[in-house]
Amino acid sequence: MRSPLDRRRARRVAVALALPLALTLSALPALAEPSPSPGEIVPDRQSTTAQNGVALMRIVVPDQADVDRLNAMGVDLAEYKKPLDNGIEIHAVLSPDEARRLRDEGFDVQGVISDQTDNAENLAERTEALRSAAAATAETDTLTPLRAEWFTSLDEQRFLSVEVKSSATDAQTVLTVTWDSGPGTAPDSGGSATMSRFTDAGAYMYHRFSTPLSITQAPTTATITSNRGGSVTVPVTKWLGQPRKPPGKHYVADFVDHYMDPTEVTDRITSLAREFPKLAEIVDLPYKTNGYRRAAQAQFGTVAASTLYVSSKAYGHEGGNDVSVALAKPQAASSPLGVSVTGKDIVVNLATDAAGAVSSTAKQVVDAIIGDAAASALVSAATYRGNAGTGLVAAAPATRLTDNLKAPASVSREPFQMKALRIGKQRDGAKTGVFLYCQEHAREWVTPLTCVETAERLLRNYAGDSDTKKLVDDLDIFILPTVNPDGAHYSFYDYNMQRKNMINYCQANSADPASRNSWGVDLNRNFSVGSIFDGYSGASTTCTGETFAGPAELSEPEAKNEVWLTQKFQNIKFAMNTHSYGGYFMWPPGAYKTAGRELLPRVDYGTENFFWNASSHILSAVQTWRGTAIWPGRTGPVPDVLYSAAGNSADEHWYNRGIIGWDFEVGADVYNPATKRFQAVGFQPAFGEGHEEAMEFSSGQVAILEVARGYANDHKQPSSELKITGKSADSTSFTFAVDEPANIYYTLDGSRPTLSSPKLTAAGMREGAQQITVGTTTEVHWFAVDIAGNTEKNYKPDGNGKNYNKARVVVGDGR
Repeated sequence: MRSPLDRRRARRVAVALALPLALTLSALPALAEPSPSPGEIVPDRQSTTAQNGVALMRIVVPDQADVDRLNAMGVDLAEYKKPLDNGIEIHAVLSPDEARRLRDEGFDVQGVISDQTDNAENLAERTEALRSAAAATAETDTLTPLRAEWFTSLDEQRFLSVEVKSSATDAQTVLTVTWDSGPGTAPDSGGSATMSRFTDAGAYMYHRFSTPLSITQAPTTATITSNRGGSVTVPVTKWLGQPRKPPGKHYVADFVDHYMDPTEVTDRITSLAREFPKLAEIVDLPYKTNGYRRAAQAQFGTVAASTLYVSSKAYGHEGGNDVSVALAKPQAASSPLGVSVTGKDIVVNLATDAAGAVSSTAKQVVDAIIGDAAASALVSAATYRGNAGTGLVAAAPATRLTDNLKAPASVSREPFQMKALRIGKQRDGAKTGVFLYCQEHAREWVTPLTCVETAERLLRNYAGDSDTKKLVDDLDIFILPTVNPDGAHYSFYDYNMQRKNMINYCQANSADPASRNSWGVDLNRNFSVGSIFDGYSGASTTCTGETFAGPAELSEPEAKNEVWLTQKFQNIKFAMNTHSYGGYFMWPPGAYKTAGRELLPRVDYGTENFFWNASSHILSAVQTWRGTAIWPGRTGPVPDVLYSAAGNSADEHWYNRGIIGWDFEVGADVYNPATKRFQAVGFQPAFGEGHEEAMEFSSGQVAILEVARGYANDHKQPSSELKITGKSADSTSFTFAVDEPANIYYTLDGSRPTLSSPKLTAAGMREGAQQITVGTTTEVHWFAVDIAGNTEKNYKPDGNGKNYNKARVVVGDGR
């Protein structure tokens, strides 16, 4: 699935190609994708014989005059025209005979865009949609409420969020919500609104509001009605804002006052370890990054066929920036093409014809440079993006190559030593470990501040705040404030919207200077679970793609370092990956295959409830700083609320090592009371906003530590009961209720339940527990196990005891 970021990058690259570059990176031509050679038929689609094989086809003509000529000939032209290097691409509806006749006339008729196969597929889809709609109309739909909550955010403005699933999944199903104005008020006194139908990868998910609705009074109930006839009334509960113990009297916070680059951030945590040696230490991660470094380059030419670029063999700071290249025109006629090298200065003496004009093509110059031993020891050369290079080059003065990197000398160009700060009174692996990591994506400048702020709070409040002391005494905390140091340096000093790291896997035809802002690997797509290499969606295999997953799983040292840390310190049981922006709180699974929306396995029902329960505590902590509420609709498993992210780190840690991990997206939308709209804050808001985001999400990270400490100290056994949910003459339905997040294992055949017995699941996405239906009176045996491993009644499922729960579920008269 192509993300909005992919689409924005595509637009940005298109704009970038039209912009002039610096003198050493000569202006590029406005270039289209390479076209097939004249007369070549692109075999992307084959025309069918239906309706005489009529198809929408490409035609490339030299100029507007030929467009007018086709129009005068009565050719059925589409309203489409695209400039190319070699002319104009237009589209026309043609039969095979018409296409043949136009080729005979000399027109370059190329591949099929669409034909009757597409029409048949569209009609089949339409028929199926109509059939489904008709079936849905024939009976009243069933509405399953998922969530209904009100909450406050920032300036105490109230909002309403409702999620409901209809059994009628077609687009003609319309759900409307009405709500009251508080206890004792009319059911529709609060207002009414139509819900949006939420689909993902073509699959209906549920109905919701696109953004929470602004309301004046807190409602107690909401009624949802469908145009199919379904109706349901649900209580509206408060989301977040649960009472929290205020920080201690001597609790201090707010330790960041500007955006920091990775060098500053790493120096900061290193100094903290030196200042608090009894509580903290630095863990040097074993894999150094590629480094904030690039080859030096120069480009010559402005027309694709005449353009070439030269790249240094050495990195810029290692001598590549000292290389120069000149394209010299000899004064004599009929001069041969030649290359001379003096030190690091390369001169290409261009060939001339009998009239003394330059006769060297771009391809010939490239071959001459590559073929000269002294020159090829210094540089490589290539034509523009694989172009044949048949155009004549122009003479150019000596041009010094440059890596074009602008960071100050304080930023090392060498491979970066990534460091994690380990905090804990007892750091020997005996305590429950928590891994907090930030800035996998370079442009997310707020996130490392969040990690730094959390580290400062833990260490500086240890002596004066009892709650902080408990966290540091009872946990083993690992904080990695910048996962992507190279890319983040590039984002700070060269291209602020850099997402990926800086390594360049592009071959020569994609490694021209104009692509320099598109190189790199998306580190949060480079992991080994649910990756694009396994067929999952949400990543790219294109080296310049916004979500390029790299050449292979775990190819990048930054991703390897995360894995190494969680393998080396196997006491790590919790993790938080902090990103920006949008205000999300998510957990695994994080990826699916688009076809059929095939998800990675969902976490079990007990763990899902643990995620939800923890979210209330963690997001209430976020809200305590300035009142920001993370929406219910932006809370949940990644694919339920955002999109598929193939090969992300949270999935890596959960599925391979059982680490309970969350994803923060800091930077929640800010509500504007004047416009009554939410406004996005972006990756790098003004520092005043960025500071507030770091502060509130640091509070959230501290709350994650509180959740982890609760897990570590949880020795309470869960308690469960069987609840009858429905009866008829020939069946009875039931489920289980438990007093804390836990998994239920049960049997229906009278046998002793074990950890291999069936496990209670969710009824559906964002729904409650499944309902189990039996057709005969049944003896049900079960037990519960919470997330910390405590078993109900201290039952030993692998032993011989019989102290499990027992109940008789009666059907009919019980016989």
